[in-house]
Order: sequence, then C-alpha cells, then structure tokens
Amino acid sequence: MAADSEPESEVFEITDFTTASEWERFISKVEEVLNDWKLIGNSLGQPLEKGIFTSGTWEERSDEISFADFKFSITHHYLVQESTDKEGKDEESEDAIPQSMQDLLCMNNDFPPRAHCLVRWYGLREFVVIAPAAQSDAVLSESKCNLLLSSISIALGNTGCQVPLFVQIHHRWRRLYMGECQGPGVRTDFEMVHLRKVPNQYTHLSGLLDIFKSKIGCPLTPLPPVSIAIRLTYVLQDWQQYFWPQQPPDIDALVGGEVGGLEFGKLPFGACEDPISELHLATTWPHLTEGIIVDNDVYSDLDPIQAPHWSVRVRKADNPQCLLEVADITHALSKLTEPAPVPIHKLSVSNMVYTAKKKIRKHRGEESPLNNDVLNTILLFLFPDAASDKPSDATTSTDNSTHPSEGEDYTLYNQFKSAPSDSLTYKLALCLCMINFYHGGLKGVAHLWQEFVLEMRFRWENNFLIPGLTSGPPDLRCCLLHQKLQMLNCCIERKKARDEGKKTSPSDNVTNAYSGDAGKAGGQLGLDHLRDTEKEKGEVGKSWDSWSDSEEEFFECLSDTEDLKGNGQESGKKGGPKELANLKPEGRLHQHGRLTLLHNGEPLYIPVTQEPAPMTEDLLEEQSEVLAKLGTSAEGAHLRARMQSACLLSDMESFKAANPGCFLEDFVRWYSPRDYIEEEVTDEKGNVVLKGELSARMKIPSNMWVEAWETAKPIPARRQRRLFDDTREAEKVLHYLAMQKPADLARHLLPCVIHAAVLKVKEEESLENIPSVKKIIKQIIAHSSKVLHFPNPEDKKLEEIILQITNVEAIIARARSLKAKFGTEKCEQEEEKEDLERFVSCLLEHPEVSVTGAGQGHAGRIIHKLFVNAQRLTESSDEAAAVALPEEELKRSGYPEERRQNSVSDFPPPVGRELILRATVPRPAPYSNSLPQRMYSVLTKEDFRLAGAFSSDTSFF
Repeated sequence: MAADSEPESEVFEITDFTTASEWERFISKVEEVLNDWKLIGNSLGQPLEKGIFTSGTWEERSDEISFADFKFSITHHYLVQESTDKEGKDEESEDAIPQSMQDLLCMNNDFPPRAHCLVRWYGLREFVVIAPAAQSDAVLSESKCNLLLSSISIALGNTGCQVPLFVQIHHRWRRLYMGECQGPGVRTDFEMVHLRKVPNQYTHLSGLLDIFKSKIGCPLTPLPPVSIAIRLTYVLQDWQQYFWPQQPPDIDALVGGEVGGLEFGKLPFGACEDPISELHLATTWPHLTEGIIVDNDVYSDLDPIQAPHWSVRVRKADNPQCLLEVADITHALSKLTEPAPVPIHKLSVSNMVYTAKKKIRKHRGEESPLNNDVLNTILLFLFPDAASDKPSDATTSTDNSTHPSEGEDYTLYNQFKSAPSDSLTYKLALCLCMINFYHGGLKGVAHLWQEFVLEMRFRWENNFLIPGLTSGPPDLRCCLLHQKLQMLNCCIERKKARDEGKKTSPSDNVTNAYSGDAGKAGGQLGLDHLRDTEKEKGEVGKSWDSWSDSEEEFFECLSDTEDLKGNGQESGKKGGPKELANLKPEGRLHQHGRLTLLHNGEPLYIPVTQEPAPMTEDLLEEQSEVLAKLGTSAEGAHLRARMQSACLLSDMESFKAANPGCFLEDFVRWYSPRDYIEEEVTDEKGNVVLKGELSARMKIPSNMWVEAWETAKPIPARRQRRLFDDTREAEKVLHYLAMQKPADLARHLLPCVIHAAVLKVKEEESLENIPSVKKIIKQIIAHSSKVLHFPNPEDKKLEEIILQITNVEAIIARARSLKAKFGTEKCEQEEEKEDLERFVSCLLEHPEVSVTGAGQGHAGRIIHKLFVNAQRLTESSDEAAAVALPEEELKRSGYPEERRQNSVSDFPPPVGRELILRATVPRPAPYSNSLPQRMYSVLTKEDFRLAGAFSSDTSFF
C-alpha cells in the first residue's frame, strides 16, 4: 500500500517563465523613470564655463522604486543650463560620445569648492543616483552590488540613456558609488576605492601614476601623455601671534556711567573668542604633464610658494560666544514663564506663613542684589533730572525734530511696537537686560524694578513729571508698558496743573485749553459723519472712547452746581430763554471771530472745555467688550450712546456757560458745522438771504444730541465733574506696575530689547559695510514687525528673530577678525588696502576665494607670513618640550637636531592632497577608439579614496 501511495503524493508543478521576476520588474521600473524624465538619447550641452559648478543652479528630482520589499530612491541631479539649438544637434554626428564622457576631460571646474561629491570626483554636470530609501539601509554584500550594477547596465542599454547612472553601496557615511555610462559603441565604468589608511606607495604622484597606467592598460608603447592637476591643502589653526581685539568685559570695574566696562545705554557687541577657527589654503597646479614635475617618496617639486593658483577658505568657530547675548533672553523667558507647580498640601495659610518667616530669616543678613553704586548709577541714567535741584522742571517731551539724521531708525519702534530709542522704557529695557547678565541676575532685575515702581509713586505724589516720555495721550503704537508710563505722566500733568490752579485766582484756573476756531467735531456717538467733519476741519476732536461711569465720577465743586440747579435746569430744556441770557458768562476762551448767536446777535464765544480721557490699549479693549455686551437691541444701543456721550454733555455745558441764551443750533454751528445746513432763499422783499436749519440726522426723534442739550446745565469746565479722574487712573497704573512679575516684565520689554539689538547691529554694520548683512537686517526688521505686532508672540518665533540677530553679530565679528589678521588698517598704499578689503569681503560672502597673484600678491604675502609665524611658534614649543625629555630619548629620536634639518619648509605638511589624472587612449585594443580616462584621488590623514572613470570601446575590442 505504501508503494502505491508514493506516486500519488507527487505534485506536478509548472514554472511559468513568462511571468516577470522581481529583478525584471526592478529593471522595468528604472527604465520607466528614465523615460518619464526624458533622459533618452544624447543631449549635448554647451561647454562648461569656469566656476559654473559653484555659481550655477543645481536642481534635482526624485522618485521611489523597489526591488521586492527593499525600497530605493532614484534621484536625478543636473546643472540648469540654457537649451541649445535643435539645428545644431541635427548636424552633430550620431556617433558622438556622450556628454558625460566629454566632461571627464574638462579642466575648467577642477576642485569646485561647493558641489555634490560625484561632481567633484568626476566633473559631471548630470547624473542619476539609486540609493537605499531609508537612512539606515545599506547594500553590503558583493552579490547584491553586482546585481544592481547588472540592472542599471541593462536599463541603460534598453532605453538608450546616455546619462551616467550610479548605485550607492555600503554605509552612507562612506559615500561609495559604482556606476556606468553607455553611448553608441562606448561604455564608461565608474569605480571607487575607499580606505581608512593610505598605502605608502600611493602617498605621492609617482605611485598614483603607476596605478592609473596599470588600470587603463594601454597597449601602445609610447603611452600618450597624462594630464595632471594637483591641489595641496594647508591648514592654519594657530592664531597666537594675533591677539583677538575684543576684550571680555571687566565685571568689577565701576567708572562713572560705565559699570563692568559696559555703558548702560548701549548693548555690548562682539565675540569674546576668535570667530575664525581655521584658515585653509589650497595651492593648485592646474595643468601639468607627466615628466615636468617630480613627486615621489624621496623628493618633491611641489613647493606651495611656486603654485600658480592659490585659493583660501575660512572655517568659522562653532557658536562663538558673543557679548550681544540677546539669545539668553529666550532661555530666561522660558524659565520665567514656566509655571511652577505648587503641592496642594502646601496651600494652607499656616504653611505659607511659616515658609515666608523662614525665607525672611534666611535673607535678613544678606546684602541687596544690587549695591548702592550700581543702583545709583542706573537710576541717574534713567532719571537724569534727579541730579538737579528741581526735578519738577524736567521736560517730558522727547521732540522727534531733534533726531533728523536718524529718520528711519528712530521711527523703527512703530514697526516693532516697542518704544522710541530715547524713551525711558527703552532705557529701562537696556538696564534690566544688562543687570540680568552682569549684575545679580533675576534678583537684580527684581530689585531694580522695585526701585523703579517706588520712583514712579514718588513722582506721582510729589507732582514730578517722568522724563523720557513724549507729552500727550498714550501712543498706541508703542508697547503696553510704555503706554502705562505715558498714562501716569498724563495724570501727573493734570494733578500738577490742578494743584497749581488752586493757588491762583479762579479766572486763571484753566487746566486744558482748546485752541480751535470752528468746526470742533465730537465723535461721542461713534458716527462716521462726525469723524469726516473732524478731518475736514483739521481740528483735534474728542474720542467717543472717553466716557466714564457717572457713579464713580469725582465732583470738583458740588456747591456751585447746586446753585445753578434752580436757575438753569428748567429753562435749559427749552433751549435758551431770556432768564438764562441774564446769567453772567463763564469759562470763555476767546471770541469765535465771525459767528454770532442766532437769536440775540451776540458774538459766539468758544468755551474752555475738558480734554477727553487718555486711554491705553488694554482699557480700550475692556471698553469695547463692555459696549459689545450691550447687544444690538434698541435699549442696548440707547445705553451705548449715553455711555459714549459723556464728553459731548461736558462740552454742551461749557458752551451754555460761555454763551448765555444760546440754542442747540448755535452749538451745532460751532461743534459740527456739517450738521447745520444753510441755503440761499428770497424773502418777501425780494432780497437773497441765508436761511439755516439742522440736518436730517439732528431731527431724528429721540436724538442723543437733543436729549443731551436738554439735560445740559450751564456749568463751566472748571466746575464740572472730571471726565478723566487722574487720581483713580494713576493708582490703577501704579497697581499694575507693582503687580508685574519678572516674566511679565520680560514679555513687555522684549520688543524694546530686540529693537535695541537691531539698532546696535545696524550701527556696527555701518562701520564694516557688508552687503549680505544689510540684506539680513532688512529681513530681520520685516520678520520682527510681523511677529511683534501680535499681543503674545510665540517663543519659537521670537527665538528665530534672536537667532538671526546673533548670526549677524557673528558675521560682523568674523569680518573684524579677518581685517585684523590681514592688517587692512595698516596698509599705507590705497590700492593694496582696497585689494585686501575686497578679499576679506569675498571671504565672508563666498565659500572659497582665489588669491590674486597667488603667493606673490598682497594677500598671498600676508598668508605666507601667517604660516611662517605659526611654524616658528610650533618649532619653539617643540624645542621647549624636547628640553624636558631625558637624554636617552633625545639620542634615540635625534631630537631636535634632526627636526631642525628637516624643517626647511615655511608650511606644515599638507592635510589633504588631491590629484586628477587624465588621458585619452584607445582601450581595450590598440585599434579601438581613443576615449577619455580619468582618476581622482584624495589623501588625508584618515582617508584615502580613488575614484576612476575608465572608458572602453564596445565595438572594436
């Protein structure tokens, strides 16, 4: 039975070889991508210009393909060039070798300073790379590498693509590529060797020539000449012979207005360490042929002084420590604004009292964070009027006309929403910034802020104006803290004027004068019509925002108001009867000039009126919220209008007191002329006369103007209740200041600090004149103006601005470092000075700069001297070290006599040697076409790489 069942268990399988395998699908996908990118056929471009690899525009496009479940990314890198004429293409021979093979021999772009590694090694303008998609993936086994190379070879043959196709193998950090390029009857194989240690026989030109010749295997007996390009790179790291000009601040010094070598009115600037860490000198021999030069393990003709081409690049120090430490603000800001969690069990009153007592005992014996000398210096800087005997005479006006030269810089605070550069707020921001970094840190900031708030209260109680603030209402273009200080100054002005007015006669007691002629437009109802009138007449109008709650109003003189109740209240409702005309006029400013009262013909007098209440932006927001909450109902709208009409009512009462017997029409003719319409009419006698009447808006039933006029009593401004209660507002401002935490203070003043940093950077840049820095500063200003106008800008965006400012500071510090090293200021000849300044400017702008005249030019001689001095310092330090060695070791090493004999060069050993060998030879047979061959090699201390491109004839082999 077992024997019978065995045949039944066999399964007959059919392998369908027509089904595509994973390998075939992979090749098909590669071909599909090449077709989509239109990389088919030979597209000869223009000859490569010198330096085009660095100055030109490189673009790339990518796609994803997969071999089974292993994903690859395929990327096309190409130099953007103008397309050539199609007619020229037709005339070209179909058998022309591919463009990439021709580029192998091009000498215009050897050793580009900034390019893709394959561009540097092979001089290609266009190529395609297939690499593992994931960063961690790698093609390690030899069989997989060969499989990929076979795949690209088949894909190139099937599509006719003449663009080189590379495959990245091994780990990414090795940058190891293998590739192929195919043309009509020709093929180029791109091969690479990468080792950690350099074999001894390949450390010089003769050994590399041997490997190049053996690789091309030219069968011709007189081998065609090999073209050679050599670059040796020397590094200068020792700048000890040149002291860094920027001195670190002396924290302990205290001289006059400078504390710690730092003036409180200015931010420090510059790098504490040299921002240029290394200078790389590349000496190049671009066109050599075999036999002209000798370079072997015994002797070398490659003297850097004799090199025909020098180029220099500088290596910047990583994050040099700079004095303009604006960057620390963000760290301080994040520290301050992070809420510290408080355990619930510690929230009891007994625990809090115990903790407070413990802290008081702990700090009782400690000194204050700021010593008296520093504190007095800062306070005198902030309040210069305190040094005089009469601080109350200090002017508060910072007139913009005193800054004609600053212009755009002075008005920069409008864009940053900070404060003018000569204001108290700006100075306070600078002082707090300096104290935070150099004098006591956070405790020092809290100490100064406490003293500042005490000074504000002292000035309020003693009627001393605050210096460094523009007169007038708060400027809403500035930061909120600046607005609060301006509001406090307004309160002091009002209080001071009121107190002084009490000492004079009642007739002189005028706190606020209105100096208009006609058309005083009031916007109490918030109507656009009145605002238009205001603009027409060009007069300063009253804002509807100046209402205040009548329950909290302060009455200056109740007795005078009571006396007028019986006299004017009843008659006021009818608009101006004869009894009211007999009252004595009060509160007149001056006669109008041309207007007279309509009913009795008396001259119309402009009254003394109260100024509208100044407001800061947070008060405006609160008021807007209150008005919005009233809703859109008729009752809500009526109540909103009444709340906004406080200033209108005050002006009506002042007008009635100044013009006894007046009517609403008289008031409207002065206050809002557009609401009084005059027309020419013909009377009964045939004469043309002017007849006037109120506008339709004023005749609306239940009009607020009419209601306000009927309730208004003839009371002069000096006896009215105040529209602006300076006592209450000042106390609110002082309470607001006292409640500010260090984190809140940092938030308020950060725009001022950024403003100061930008001004400092602009000032320093003007001394150096660096074009790239000017562009960056404009970008910083544009970026900051967008970010800082929001009420609470994000920390991340603020950090971006501060990082840009720090980068600019580092660039300027590098410029100064290079100027000091190259001695641009010491040059006596004008032409030499201009050349050096141009050279230093190029070093900042470009990755690599050619040295005019190589070692014999102005810059070349200075660079040579720098290396010579560094070599001498090295030798002297080596000799000093050798003295300390035992005699046996000296004899064993032959040190330092041998060292002196060997140290004949002014330059140290090169840290990098790059060579490019080129030849055009028939390969593989003598009768094959002559094709370009190229090998690039780079030798460093821990890296050895050979990158060869070897072409062969596939038709005649």
